[in-house]
Amino acid sequence: MKFVAFERSKQGTGASRRLRITGRTPSIVYGGKGEAHAIELDHNALWHALKKESFHASILDMELAGKESKVLLRDVQYHPFKQLVLHVDFQRVEANTKLHMKVPLHFSGQENSPAVKADACLVNHVMTELEIACLPADLPEFIAVDLSNLKKGTSLHANDITLPKGVTVVTHGKSNPVIVSVVTVAAEVETPAAQVAAAATPAAKK
Repeated sequence: MKFVAFERSKQGTGASRRLRITGRTPSIVYGGKGEAHAIELDHNALWHALKKESFHASILDMELAGKESKVLLRDVQYHPFKQLVLHVDFQRVEANTKLHMKVPLHFSGQENSPAVKADACLVNHVMTELEIACLPADLPEFIAVDLSNLKKGTSLHANDITLPKGVTVVTHGKSNPVIVSVVTVAAEVETPAAQVAAAATPAAKK
């Protein structure tokens, strides 16, 4: 996915405020061999791009001063109540340097699984994205997760997912985190008529 950035000459709180008034968003690109570079983006184009999942989870082509470079979106600051992007951070990407990135999980097949179809269980998506490590060329936009074999009383863990080539999961000390759990719906217990009647009758005076 490609976007156009522009050089930002003035920095500081006041300059950023004036920039936003003109429909631009202050930003910065850092990392790689170059120094941190102050840039600005067209706010409307950025706003629409941020609605796309691929803008958050894939390598982007940034055009700046007629040159293209590979970057990743790293941070977005929104206004607390206005539809306004305050600031965006990008990181330069080097082909031979491994990335750590959170990518979305796309689930399918749960409605046809034995857990749902036969046992009327609930499927709880414990995680909706997964942190991975890989080279830029191997970065997937998402990871597909097939839930069609889920059964009652089971869970799906990180090790159960088929990962794309060159991709490994970053677990931060958790050996095999749960991705999806199957929850059994408790059957409603009917109160015996005698108990209902007893509860409705006032206690006899001594």
